[in-house]
Amino acid sequence: MSTIIKATAVAVAAGLGLVTLSACGGSDSGKNSADSADSKTVTLVSHDSWAVSKNVLKDFEKRSGYKVTVLKDGDAGEAVNKAILSKDNPQGDVLFGVDNTLLSRALDNGLFQPYEAKGLDRVRAEYQLDKGKHRVTPIDTGNICVNYDKKYFADHKLTPPASFDDLAKPAYKNLLVTENVSTSSPGLGFLLGSAAQYGDSGNGWQGYWKKLKANGVKVVDGWEQAYNEEFSGSAGGRKAGGDRPLVVSYASSPPAEAIYSDPQPKTAPTGVATGTCFRQTEFAGLLSNAKNEKGGKALLDFLIAKEFQQDMPLNMFVDPVTKDAALPADYAKYDVKVDAPKTMAPKKIADNRDAWVKSWTSLVLK
Repeated sequence: MSTIIKATAVAVAAGLGLVTLSACGGSDSGKNSADSADSKTVTLVSHDSWAVSKNVLKDFEKRSGYKVTVLKDGDAGEAVNKAILSKDNPQGDVLFGVDNTLLSRALDNGLFQPYEAKGLDRVRAEYQLDKGKHRVTPIDTGNICVNYDKKYFADHKLTPPASFDDLAKPAYKNLLVTENVSTSSPGLGFLLGSAAQYGDSGNGWQGYWKKLKANGVKVVDGWEQAYNEEFSGSAGGRKAGGDRPLVVSYASSPPAEAIYSDPQPKTAPTGVATGTCFRQTEFAGLLSNAKNEKGGKALLDFLIAKEFQQDMPLNMFVDPVTKDAALPADYAKYDVKVDAPKTMAPKKIADNRDAWVKSWTSLVLK
């Protein structure tokens, strides 16, 4: 989102035998799909963080007869904006990576044509945000949450925060680092979570952020800097001398930290403040004016098939959206359950996003 923990995943992908889809798709992965219907090629447009196991992709290509290529178009916001600008002559057949913070923008601009993917009944109802219209298909989900450095809190005999309210308490002064909401997906998600928690009128989320600012919250441009440089609980942060034991990241960050450790620890070195989480769901859709509609539909079917859904967690550190997908053992071992993440309707996000970002910038950065 983009997706979850991808900067870390890229660094260790070779060791886990994972490859990006563009590598699997062959040397023509960047070309336009104008001749895709004739060549049996189907083109996926995605943000930069797409990844899939080689054998899973090859199995789909063998069964379907389609060669999959990918065009990576930056982060999720860039990919959506480029797709909107080129919607009359799209660069591909399917767009993956539209999340719930961007969904209304894509739908309002007529980016997708309807298609009800085979097996959609296996996708949990709470993720079907375009239910009945089928312009997009839910593919994966995850939670943006505050992570904490277990060692720091044990050493200081301090109970880790568990909620939004806790983060504004004096005990946690100068401990939290978060991302700029105008340049970072998790940063924006954390703002939306606070708006869902405290409301958007009166003193609402703005009053909460005044408290965070007074309590010494640090803001950096993006997740990579926050997590791998400023956060004391990550492998990168420890190496960089990070001194912030609280960071806005993902509920899947602890599994990533543990799985990439050598040797793997019994428990993850980081934890999740589960009362600070905001649900992020990613979608894919058949682009309007796609050159290879049939291939695009087959690809969408594949994205919610059990094989792909079970492959995602160790590739992109996201959770499946289907009822029948089991988590890989390594992932499940360290998985953090979030029972009640904050959510917000895509239309409300679309109606308020720009104004909230502007207000947040004036309040927190000036």
